[in-house]
Amino acid sequence: MSIITSTVGYPRIGKNREVKKALESFWRDELTADKLLQIVREVEETSWKIQAETGIEQIGIGDATLYDQVLDWSVRFGLIPARFQPFTGLERYEAMARGKDGVPALEMTKWFDTNYHYLVPEITSDISPKADWGDFREMVKRGLTILGKKAVPIILGPLTLLRLSRLEGVNLGDFLSKLLPLYSSLLTELKELGIEEVQLHEPALVFGDAPSLKEHFQAAYAEFAQADVAINLVTYFDDLGETFPWVIELPVAAISLDFTRGRNLDLIKTYGWQGKKRLGIGIVDARNIWLLRPQQIIPIVSEIQALVSDISLQPSASLQFVPYDSRREKHLPEQLRNVLSFAEQKLQEVNFLAQIIAGNNREEALTEDLITAHWEAFQKFSTTNDLVEEKLKNLTVKDFQRSLSYSLRLSEQVALPPLPTTTIGSFPQTQEVRKLRLKYKQGELNQTEYQKAIDAEIAKCIQLQEEIGLDVLVHGEFERTDMVEYFGQQLVGFAFTEHGWVQSYGSRYVRPPIIYRDVVRNAPMTVREFQFAQSLTKKPVKAMLTGPVTIINWSFTRTDIPRRDQAFQIAIALREEIADLETAGAQVIQVDEPALREGLPLKVERWSDYLSWAVDAFRLTTAIAQSQTQIHTHMCYSEFGDIIKDIERLDADVLSIENSRSNNRTLQEIAQGGYSHQVGNGVYDIHSPVVPTVEQLISQLQEGTATLPLKQIWVNPDCGLKTRRWEEVIPALKNMVEATKKLRDELNLS
Repeated sequence: MSIITSTVGYPRIGKNREVKKALESFWRDELTADKLLQIVREVEETSWKIQAETGIEQIGIGDATLYDQVLDWSVRFGLIPARFQPFTGLERYEAMARGKDGVPALEMTKWFDTNYHYLVPEITSDISPKADWGDFREMVKRGLTILGKKAVPIILGPLTLLRLSRLEGVNLGDFLSKLLPLYSSLLTELKELGIEEVQLHEPALVFGDAPSLKEHFQAAYAEFAQADVAINLVTYFDDLGETFPWVIELPVAAISLDFTRGRNLDLIKTYGWQGKKRLGIGIVDARNIWLLRPQQIIPIVSEIQALVSDISLQPSASLQFVPYDSRREKHLPEQLRNVLSFAEQKLQEVNFLAQIIAGNNREEALTEDLITAHWEAFQKFSTTNDLVEEKLKNLTVKDFQRSLSYSLRLSEQVALPPLPTTTIGSFPQTQEVRKLRLKYKQGELNQTEYQKAIDAEIAKCIQLQEEIGLDVLVHGEFERTDMVEYFGQQLVGFAFTEHGWVQSYGSRYVRPPIIYRDVVRNAPMTVREFQFAQSLTKKPVKAMLTGPVTIINWSFTRTDIPRRDQAFQIAIALREEIADLETAGAQVIQVDEPALREGLPLKVERWSDYLSWAVDAFRLTTAIAQSQTQIHTHMCYSEFGDIIKDIERLDADVLSIENSRSNNRTLQEIAQGGYSHQVGNGVYDIHSPVVPTVEQLISQLQEGTATLPLKQIWVNPDCGLKTRRWEEVIPALKNMVEATKKLRDELNLS
């Protein structure tokens, strides 16, 4: 018996971040468009060859991208808003992704419950879809040349594309009817090229509202069946839920499901399976980095095999969410390194499972005995901390509550002018700053020399903010590589890779930490830099921390204890940091939680449990703060309307938000939800190089004052300034402060 092995996506950034480097060089006019595209093709083809050499039999192709795969399909189907029509080619693509010449970019938000961000298609009544998939056709031809029949094109399904879009004055069903002929034409063309099977990715089927799309799915896939090419309907991130009974009836050759999240196995047991359809078993976890445990996974696959006669094995989703190869991590302890599984190892795991389930005795790189030995060695190495466990057991209700309510403590906090101005925290990470950190890491600078150099950067940043006229300053975070990594490096229980990059959006890549044991804080983490910055100014300086939920959601977490317990461990460590910051004189402390919404389960019925412990983790962190200490938090690129009461339960004094790309929808949701605490209105898009004008900022501020009471409003960019250049940051902040002053004068607030 043989079992097909498949992939449904692969890392596309290059083992050495080739795509990032090429794309940013192209933006700086240091690289031609042809060279940029050549580099992307080389990375893509290398990935295909690795999958083929590992023995994967059906290789998903077509998921490589310059910036974002949803943007790619928006362009291929002609979903181009009017403001981008004057641009053409790569210039248009860049404008849609980042903004250009004063034209704002598309809105950006989280891809389901991951830390990947996609660009939201805007579909208005004046848009008529049209085919423009020459790049995809060219990619398929290359795939066939290199892979032959193993090549399986990946296409973003029409219902997921529309479900993730912003529809303005457009009915989903009506627009779908315009899209379907284009999809059918693409399928027919792929058939003519020699493609035997395609993957249509429809992860929207796992959303809680997917049942409302039933008739649309049935109509779409009935039409696609006429193309006479086998369709693998691919879902991931959760189970099909209520849609299961009719999804398995759709006229497709195969359906791929995620068996690492949700309850798809229970659904198969309850409803059975369509005998003629192949089931793609997504059993190798594509979103975590731990080596599989055969004793946990093989029984699940065997149970499925008893219920479904035709199966294939594959990762649970695209492998874009994990790094390339754990074998490159030479500086991690061997015991930890041996239980890590990145993309290349997950390909081996798929093959290993296929051989075991098929009953073959072929010698594999992985064996059950070797895997067991690795895990036993790791468990001896990764011990728990009794003191941490004791602190968790002794928590009381008081540990989660500020000493005074928001309304009572407000008058005790720092006095500021109306519409106070600030930034989110980080300032540009220049090449010089990166070189400083590298020299320190390599031993070319000792600690005293390094801190002196960082202090010089902080001093320049404080002086600049005072000259610009900001009301609440920050130290700039020049000592920090990443908002999660920085804290993890100072806490016991975290490990860090050298090459473990994954894509967050566009050319923004991160190296998620690995939580492998109980988390402990042994010393202050941010106090020295705060004290130095505050000594340079009479204005309040915000102390900057990353919240426990964001650290959890942006790390590769343990699988042996609940995420709640890991979040509470981190909260206790951060709580201790807040106490030390207050002793050092901090009047304003920001605890960022941009990933709070990201961790929300995809089905509403599972929200309550997550929000309960996530909010409690933030409160456990901040409740130790004295009433006169103003607690800020920051959230970005998320929808808040349906969880606004939970956000208010965080009990932060000030919530700063992204509001510039969402047409003020976020601000309106906050107002409609009756949010009573202060709000930092993110007035301009830091992910774009476009410098907002004073007039544009005044207009944005006026929208804010028309939506919320003046006493609630702060003024700030929509996110940190780390990725921008000084020549963009300085004029943008000057314009922001100038716009605020003009509005204060206009409203007689000065």
